[in-house]
Amino acid sequence: MKIVVLDGYTLNPGDLNWLSLQNIGECTIYDRTPPEILLARTADAEILLTNKVVLNKTAIEQLPKLKYIGVLATGYNVVDIAAAREHGIIVTNVPAYSTRSVAQQAIALLLELTNRVGLHDQAVHNGEWSSSVDFSFTKAPLIELQGKTLGIFGYGEIGKAVAQIGIALGMKILAHSRNCPAELSAEIEWASDRDRLFAESDVLTLHCPLTNDTQNLICNETIAMMKSSAFLINTGRGPLVNEADLASALQAGKIAGAAVDVLSTEPPAARNPLLSAPNCIITPHVAWATDAARQRLLQIVVDNIIAFQNGSPQNVVN
Repeated sequence: MKIVVLDGYTLNPGDLNWLSLQNIGECTIYDRTPPEILLARTADAEILLTNKVVLNKTAIEQLPKLKYIGVLATGYNVVDIAAAREHGIIVTNVPAYSTRSVAQQAIALLLELTNRVGLHDQAVHNGEWSSSVDFSFTKAPLIELQGKTLGIFGYGEIGKAVAQIGIALGMKILAHSRNCPAELSAEIEWASDRDRLFAESDVLTLHCPLTNDTQNLICNETIAMMKSSAFLINTGRGPLVNEADLASALQAGKIAGAAVDVLSTEPPAARNPLLSAPNCIITPHVAWATDAARQRLLQIVVDNIIAFQNGSPQNVVN
């Protein structure tokens, strides 16, 4: 079967091997595919693999040979699922490949907010330690996490992994999700009322899916419930946060800081208000991108295609 990878660069910028994919079919791999040449590149494809290239109803209707779409990610909003179903096209995703990596990034962002490692490293390299009269100095308050409340909004696999690390740091865990798990660890306190999560968390970390109910979850209304000393972390989806409201809150000192790995538009426009907001750390959507996670992702993509070819498709989302 003819396989076309539309935007393979972020998965494999050159440090992974495509051989496992190339072994299962005629394979053409593009680093990136602009919308204006999408149809030219995919006219004969039976299998399309996409990460962020949009496959909408119009595109799908013009690809009569297409039998399968594999999304190189967990989220699959780039594909018109209804149109694919209408045309008998299987759509699959890659769940749970980056759980530990995303949890690690969430905690890395938290530690940067509380320990300010980057700020102090830069100060040393700027010569401030060499010119100091004291053996030690700080550029910002340093915060111990022992006894602080880690609020987890979205208690799926990533939320659970973050909770485990939080417990190891001596934090109290307060979790909220759409549904309460049947079994809950003794170290986890459940907040059935999400307002309680906003009010009591010293750190609020977002791990919920983006839905109509969670879009703009963080806004003026919910920020007003939070402690002025609280930190916000978002490694979920950018639109969970109203960026203008968060930037205003940071400017006004309504919360102490924020750290995000995702934004509403990626790459961000130069005018994105969070880029100039105080006490706001931003990383370029890298939580998923450890070497180990990308290797797992590629292997699951291959396994998904083999399962489809064998007549038993897995990880189907439509």
